[in-house]
Amino acid sequence: MSLEGKIALVTGAGRGIGRAIAEELAKRGADVVLADRMVDNAKGSAQEIAALTGRQTLAVEVDVSSTESAKAMVEQTIERFGKVDILVNNAGVTRDNLIMRMDEAEWDAVIDINLKGVWNCSKAVIRAMMKQRYGRIVNISSVSGLAGQAGQTNYSASKAGVIGFTKALAREVASRQITVNAVAPGFVPTALTVDLPEDLIEAMMKITPLGRMGKPEEIAFAVAFFASDEAAYITGQVLSVDGGMMMM
Repeated sequence: MSLEGKIALVTGAGRGIGRAIAEELAKRGADVVLADRMVDNAKGSAQEIAALTGRQTLAVEVDVSSTESAKAMVEQTIERFGKVDILVNNAGVTRDNLIMRMDEAEWDAVIDINLKGVWNCSKAVIRAMMKQRYGRIVNISSVSGLAGQAGQTNYSASKAGVIGFTKALAREVASRQITVNAVAPGFVPTALTVDLPEDLIEAMMKITPLGRMGKPEEIAFAVAFFASDEAAYITGQVLSVDGGMMMM
C-alpha cells in the first residue's frame, strides 16, 4: 500500500496515536504535515519522522476548534506542498466526569475539539480535494462513540457525532472520488488514557476478547489502509480496531 507522491495532513500528530499515524504514512511514502496545538511536540516528531523515513515533513501549530486556525493550517500545507491528498482528523481531548458533576466548560471543550474540529478541518480541505477530484479523509472516532461509556457523555457524544459526520460527508463528496471513513479505536494507552483508574482498565480488558490493550501503530495501520488506493471503493465506513470489544 504505497503512498508515494501523496501529501498527508494529520492533526493531533505531536504524540500518541497521531504521531504513530504520521510515521506510518511517511513510511509508506507520503510527505506529512504534523499539526498540533502543542507545536513543539509536532516539531520534534516531524524531525524524528523525517530522519527515520527520509520523507519531507512540516510541523504546523493549529487549534482545530478555530475555523480560522484550521484554514491557516491547510493554507500552509498547500503553500509548502501544493496539495493535500490525505486528511486524518485525529486531534481529540477528554474531560471525563459524571453528568451530575460535569460543567458546561467540560462539555464545550470536548465537543469543540473532537467534533467541531473535524468539521473545521474537513471544510478547510474539501474545496482543494474536490478541485483535484481526489482525496482521503480518515476520522478517528472511538468505541465510546459506538457504545457509550459512563462518565463520558461529552466524549461519547463527540465521537458518535464523528461517525454521523463521516457518513454524511462521504455521501456529499463521493462523486469527486473523495472517500471519507472512520477508525474507532478501543483501549490504547496514550496521554488521554493514562489517568484512567486501574479498576476501569481491568474491566475493559475483561470485555476485550484479545485480552490486551491496543498499540498506537495498530490504529495507524488501519488509517494507512483507508488512505491508500487499495481502499478506493470503500467510503462511509467505520472500522473498529479494538481487540474485539465491539464484536457484533
